[in-house]
Amino acid sequence: MRPPRLDSLTGLRWWAAFAVFAHHMTNIAPLPGSYALSFGSYGVTFFFVLSGFVLTWSARPGTAVSTFYWRRFARIYPSHFIALLLAIPVFYSFSPAAEDWWVKPVNVGILALSFVLLQGWSRDPVILFSGNPAAWTLTCEAFFYALHPVINRIFGKLRVRGSLLLVGAVIAAAFLYRFGVVLFPGSWLADAPLPVVRLSEFVIGIGIAQAMLSGWKVRIAPVWCYLGAGALIAWLVISLRWSGTPIVDFFRLTANEWIIVACAITIAAVAWSDLTGKRSIMRWRPFVLLGEWSYAFYLVHATVIYALLAVVGVQPKGWSNLLWYVGLLIVTVAAAAALHYLVERPCERFLRSWWDRRLERRTQLAASVSDVTTPGDGRADRDS
Repeated sequence: MRPPRLDSLTGLRWWAAFAVFAHHMTNIAPLPGSYALSFGSYGVTFFFVLSGFVLTWSARPGTAVSTFYWRRFARIYPSHFIALLLAIPVFYSFSPAAEDWWVKPVNVGILALSFVLLQGWSRDPVILFSGNPAAWTLTCEAFFYALHPVINRIFGKLRVRGSLLLVGAVIAAAFLYRFGVVLFPGSWLADAPLPVVRLSEFVIGIGIAQAMLSGWKVRIAPVWCYLGAGALIAWLVISLRWSGTPIVDFFRLTANEWIIVACAITIAAVAWSDLTGKRSIMRWRPFVLLGEWSYAFYLVHATVIYALLAVVGVQPKGWSNLLWYVGLLIVTVAAAAALHYLVERPCERFLRSWWDRRLERRTQLAASVSDVTTPGDGRADRDS
């Protein structure tokens, strides 16, 4: 039986995308205390954990690996391709001396990496943020998708305790990696490719989904997760004034890993709340709708922000800049809705339908060949 939809997670996905948007808005319209908005970049962490959870939750036994890969391509690539074409005029110039710091000279070789989602394997910012700067995360996602059938098969052999123990081991490995980067800043650990470094987030999502599919009951109300995540971010902001204290520095240096844990617990709690039919503000239809647009929103938000930045420049810091946030949010949501309805949904529907028809034709051909080559049937009737 197919697991039920978890609409609250779709609503949460919108807030993760909005957090990334707010983080990047500080480049054009800084607010007093904008440092707090820098933690919006961890919306990407939420996406990675959620991706592992959702793919595992929605996986159907018997689906061929090739079908899984095609469906993921159909889901992410068409919108990425169009968003990349829209981003190039904003972030690239044929002039060798571009006036704006975010504009790069056209390099066909580097741009080609963006079209095939390989840019995220480099730590060089010129390559990592090439094409559409937000799309480096798609390199990670493509890597995760490639490994999902294998990793999911491993977790599929485990029950609740085994899945949670393996999740705990992955979290411990993430902390150990962070310690290694801090202790050996010049080592290969600090330059490891991001798809490999961020894989732990995706695997944790797979693990908690498998634990829930195996019967794990999450006894935490989502509201406590929201408050806990808010308190964690507040602490990381406030604790800056106590830098140099060992315990404070420990938590600040491992902030990424604590946020991974917070994301994982929140996703599990919200999913369980939906499963048990409890009320959830995240299932409010506008939030769910925005969540459905969130992938397109993520792809276009940087292009919209920097296109305007080229025209108006950086605004003086002040609360009046909230008007820019509102205005650009409206424009970006409108652009995301257009990308979703004109490209994302119809292309995914067409590509999946084409693949399904192809598989059906192959199945019918195989069946007809089997009927022709099966010995005995026609001859037995004639001999009798």
